[in-house]
Amino acid sequence: MLMNMKDLLEVANRNYFAVPAFNVSDYSMFMGIMESCERTGSPVIIEIHPLELDFTGTDFTEAIVKRAYKSPVPVCLHLDHCGDFGKFICAIQAGFTSVMFDGSGLPFEENMAGAKKIVEIAHPANVSVEAELGTIGSADDQAETGAEQIIYTNPEDAVKFVQETGVDTLAVAIGTSHGLYPGGMTPKLRLDILKDIKAKVSIPLVLHGGSNNSDEEIKESVKLGINKINISSDIKAAYYDKMREVLEDRSLREPNIIQPFCMEAMQKVVEHKLELFRTMGKAALYK
Repeated sequence: MLMNMKDLLEVANRNYFAVPAFNVSDYSMFMGIMESCERTGSPVIIEIHPLELDFTGTDFTEAIVKRAYKSPVPVCLHLDHCGDFGKFICAIQAGFTSVMFDGSGLPFEENMAGAKKIVEIAHPANVSVEAELGTIGSADDQAETGAEQIIYTNPEDAVKFVQETGVDTLAVAIGTSHGLYPGGMTPKLRLDILKDIKAKVSIPLVLHGGSNNSDEEIKESVKLGINKINISSDIKAAYYDKMREVLEDRSLREPNIIQPFCMEAMQKVVEHKLELFRTMGKAALYK
């Protein structure tokens, strides 16, 4: 079933679990994710970055929407980090049920004004809006653009931001970075800040840069109220590492032979995240 993110995450917020948002730009990856989520009875967010959308075009998203309608589990189609007004309109027309306004690099007042503008556009179409307060780092040069310095979310600012903008979900900065962390880099999440924000803000909270963090910290962040966690680098690394291995056999050429191995490797990561986020079986809460 296709849902917007507000309705999807309200259930997660009440029941203290998180829904993974998997970034995809390949239909085989999407199929593998859906197979895992349906097999485990898990709600899921399929997320596409604007650069991925440029690559795939909206025909890909139309196929996702059609597949989501048929699914027995809740599915949200979400446009990731975007600041392009025209792309928001394009995404809404293409069937996205949620969009993210990323004004985290703007001054606070401009970030609020931008988020409020997108809310005014999206809500009449029953499309949810996510925004970000504070900055996320970037761990490698293939990851989504991040800030050179992480600015932690101020809990008092979060209260004002949510009240003034009417956003449905808020991505908070508590010490994560986009991408895969290089050897020797160990992130430390500011769970104390998360606790403070959760005590003051009632809407679902989002963790960006969820790949490659320690399982214990992620597990604790879910217990403390994170309801959506973005995963991109982890699943793509598993998928393409396996593809490189399979393609060492130069006699192989058919995608239907090569890609199932890659999907299976990725699914191991997907299902680990579903278990870690306490998502498995939660589709039953939506019936």
